[in-house]
Amino acid sequence: MLRSYLRLMLFALGLLIGVQVPGFVENYTSHVEARRLEARQGLAGFEESARRFFDGDLAALVEHYRNSQDPVFQSDAQSVQALVDRERLLEREWRAMQGPWFARVWHLLFGADRRLLDEAWAGYRFQVLLAPDAIAWGLGCALLFAWIPEVILVGLARLAGLGGRRSRRRRRVA
Repeated sequence: MLRSYLRLMLFALGLLIGVQVPGFVENYTSHVEARRLEARQGLAGFEESARRFFDGDLAALVEHYRNSQDPVFQSDAQSVQALVDRERLLEREWRAMQGPWFARVWHLLFGADRRLLDEAWAGYRFQVLLAPDAIAWGLGCALLFAWIPEVILVGLARLAGLGGRRSRRRRRVA
């Protein structure tokens, strides 16, 4: 009986965790999109200068700043390069989050930028969505949370010689 309640609790925990997946994926996507637009806005003036003087090549603009005799321009070269690098990172993250659901989840689990992931997690608020994808994730996680510990415990019990009572009883009766 205790095992049945434990299994139900694990199922409920899996369900609650599973329904969070689509919400967090959407939260991360929105977070990356907002940061990407912010980075583009920050680069807009430098991109205009690069268009006018370097055929749109931001790398050439940064190099020009680095080679300048003016220490202010030399210092700005690092700032502009940091903006360019940030915009590229955010563009890569945004593109990764435009694929199918399984690619987006895979990216979040194994390829997402850690800092962006932490920022998105800090701003995430738990919610119970009743959208079809949230329900599917919830049921899938619930089944895994209930099934995997059951398989592990039954396997360990059999290894320890504690399982198989039903089969012994059937042999005695036969």
